[in-house]
Amino acid sequence: MSAEPARAYFGIGEVLAQLRAEFPDISVSKIRFLEAEGLIQPARSPSGYRRFGPADVDRLRYILTAQRDRYLPLRVIKDQLDIDRPAASPLTRSELLDAAGIDERGLAELEEFGLVRRSGRHYAPEAVEAVRAITALGRYGVQARHLRVLRASAERETALIEQVVAPILRQRSPGARDRAATSARDIAALVLTVHAALIEMTLADAGFAGREQGDTGR
Repeated sequence: MSAEPARAYFGIGEVLAQLRAEFPDISVSKIRFLEAEGLIQPARSPSGYRRFGPADVDRLRYILTAQRDRYLPLRVIKDQLDIDRPAASPLTRSELLDAAGIDERGLAELEEFGLVRRSGRHYAPEAVEAVRAITALGRYGVQARHLRVLRASAERETALIEQVVAPILRQRSPGARDRAATSARDIAALVLTVHAALIEMTLADAGFAGREQGDTGR
C-alpha cells in the first residue's frame, strides 16, 4: 500500500494542534496578530479561509521560538525573516483594485468612510489586506458604514502613540525621528496585542470561548 501523500495545506486549527505541544500559549488570536503584523502570510481559499503550507508552519515555529528563547521583539524577528525580501512598494489605484479584488465603486465607498486612505496618488501596501478583510466581513453582513467605529478606534490609539513618542521627537537630536518611529511601531504592536486579548476575553464573557481548539477557518 502506498504512503498517504503529504498535505498541501492545513487549516488554522490543525496548525494549532501541531504547535501547541511546543508552544502551549499559541492561540488563534496570536496567529491572527502575527499575520496582521506581516510576519506570516498564509494563503486564502476562495471562500476566505486561511490555508497554511508546511513553510508557513515552519515560519511560525521560528517566530515563536525567537520570542520565547531569544526574547526578540517582533520588529527584529520580522527584519530577520524579510532580510532577503525587497521592500513593498506603494500601490497605484489600479494596482490596489487588482490586488484586493475590488471594483472602483467599492473602493470609493471605503474611502468615503475613511477605511482606506492614500498618500498623494498612492496607497500603502497594507491597504490590500485591509480591503480584503473588509470584503470578508461583508460576507457576514458587515457593511462599510458599520466599520466607522474601527476607524475611530484606530485614530484614538494613534493619538495615544503620538503622545507617548512626542518627548523623543522633541529631543531634536540626530536619529530622534527614527527612534520615535521604531518606538511607535513597538507600541502599536503592544496595543494590538491588548486589543486582541480584550476582544477574546469579551467573547469568552459572551459565551463564545473555546472555539480556537478547532478550525475556526479565518
